[in-house]
Amino acid sequence: MTTCPACGVAVVPGYARCPKCHAALPRRLATNVEGGTALPETSRRRAPLAAILAAGIVGLGVILWLGLRHGRSDKPVIKPAVAPVQPTAVTTNQPALAAGVPEAPSAPKGPPPETIASDLARTLGKQRLWSTVTVSGSRVDVRSGSCSDPAMQPAIAAVAPSFKAAGLTTLRCLEQSGGVVFTREL
Repeated sequence: MTTCPACGVAVVPGYARCPKCHAALPRRLATNVEGGTALPETSRRRAPLAAILAAGIVGLGVILWLGLRHGRSDKPVIKPAVAPVQPTAVTTNQPALAAGVPEAPSAPKGPPPETIASDLARTLGKQRLWSTVTVSGSRVDVRSGSCSDPAMQPAIAAVAPSFKAAGLTTLRCLEQSGGVVFTREL
């Protein structure tokens, strides 16, 4: 602390003039400033290089894990075992068939339409033709901003027989706004 030569008030170092009487204070010859929160340059610590490298490797590993976990799976697809159907003996006295009652329509063959739709959505996603594929009754709706893309037609043509085998009749490709781009009979 210094005192003002004009009024005798104690003044904190660093002031050029007295805060009370505004008289000029004598200059200090020392260049070190007393007080404050600055630390001397010699006490700076550097982060260890090994810690920075370890954090970088862990960060890169997390990014790679997040990016690659949605990739293809190498696990084999296990299909449920189906018990063999025993043939039944046909008898001649079946009144329903003899009376001309038609048989019940056979169930569609192949996987369910929802499974085919999810496979189509996954295939279109791999081709960067992001789409939502839904099944509504006997119709398949493909909602995408890429309906007019040249790669869309071959991808749909590849699964059309599967949709037909599952009992579906129509496939529509819709823009995101809902406008129909094309309709295809299966």
